[in-house]
Amino acid sequence: MKKYLLLLSVFIFSMINGCTASKTAVTKDLYATWELEYISGPRIAFEGLFPDNKPQITFVENGKTINGTTGCNGYGTTFTINGNAIEIAQPGAMTMRYCEGGGEQVFLKTMEKINKFTIDSDHKLNLMMDDVPMMRFKKIK
Repeated sequence: MKKYLLLLSVFIFSMINGCTASKTAVTKDLYATWELEYISGPRIAFEGLFPDNKPQITFVENGKTINGTTGCNGYGTTFTINGNAIEIAQPGAMTMRYCEGGGEQVFLKTMEKINKFTIDSDHKLNLMMDDVPMMRFKKIK
């Protein structure tokens, strides 16, 4: 009986430790530069929203900061992570160029709704509102 309890304890510990390790790996994968390839909501074609450049987001591990572009203007902000929950602060400093297509406002408004993230088996970053994918990014750096 003691052998079974010991074996069961080792199995449970291994399962818990494995889950923690995979969450850490996903979080480490987040620290990169990503380019937007899908955004939910607008009835305008993706290329119409971002006619010149696609938005990018870079997660910087030291300092828990984000910087990137909206497809037109540069931005910077901070974030916090707890498991797969993420809280992104409103962008502070932004450049002030005129932007064609209206995508910048769609991008910024969608960022306000984000509260979770996943990195799927295709290595795509999904920023989500609860369980609904709102934005999908591909890793570029």
